[in-house]
Amino acid sequence: MDRSRVQGFTLLEVMVALVIVALGMMAVHAQLNRYAVGAAIIENKALASWIASNRIAELSVAQQWPPLGETSDEVDYARRVWTWRARISETPVENLRRVDVSVALADQPEQVLHTVSGLLEPPAPPGIPPPQWLPGATGSAP
Repeated sequence: MDRSRVQGFTLLEVMVALVIVALGMMAVHAQLNRYAVGAAIIENKALASWIASNRIAELSVAQQWPPLGETSDEVDYARRVWTWRARISETPVENLRRVDVSVALADQPEQVLHTVSGLLEPPAPPGIPPPQWLPGATGSAP
């Protein structure tokens, strides 16, 4: 058997190929890591948005107009503890109040993830039934 006819890769060629594959895998790993971090940030922002919107909805259907100033509290949501801060302020319109709700994770309260603003009307006077949004709706829970 003639040694000049034996075909294959030299050790150096195999090492160069492994270095190229390793560099490619490192790039893929870095990109996947960026994707995972970005997805977690987007998830936190979406959850914070829902918490803020829920708080504004609660204030809008309350029996009393919320007092002017700031309030805050913690809430368990999506297996995490969040903190929200609501700031109620006057507007140039007499029967409207502005509410700004900021939400952060409870373990990082200084890092606000999302803020939602809304306007609040005064509650309906006693004896006024709630509006009927659907035909045939009675305005009461089943």
